[in-house]
Amino acid sequence: MNSWKVWLAIAAVFIAMAVALNFQAQRIDAESARADLATERQQTLEQRNERQAATIVRLGGEVATQRADQLSLQQTTSDLHQAHATDQLKKKERQRHDPPLQSWADQPLPDAARRLHQRPTITGAAGYRQWLSSRDALHAQPGSAGQ
Repeated sequence: MNSWKVWLAIAAVFIAMAVALNFQAQRIDAESARADLATERQQTLEQRNERQAATIVRLGGEVATQRADQLSLQQTTSDLHQAHATDQLKKKERQRHDPPLQSWADQPLPDAARRLHQRPTITGAAGYRQWLSSRDALHAQPGSAGQ
């Protein structure tokens, strides 16, 4: 009977070891799955960081290009203002030295030209359409292509 108890104790020990080994295997599998998930997350985050870094570099280049374009535009605007001022001075100088030009410049503008200067400030297509529809329409002449 003693041997029977010994064999039962040995079997119990083996069963306990098998249960412990199974529990340990499940823990190892769970930890492996967590490690795989963490690795996948890390790779995803690294890819996102690379995309963001590329976007930052691209945007930095675009900002530099825009700044250069703004400087160029400011220089062009400055040059145009200077040229306009020079032209205005030349016109005044010509008027002083050319009496026929002076008398022509002193004449009042014709009514049609004056009406052009009275046109309101128009912003956008809708404003232009509204302004056109509120004006007197021109009528087609007989025999024109519209008839």
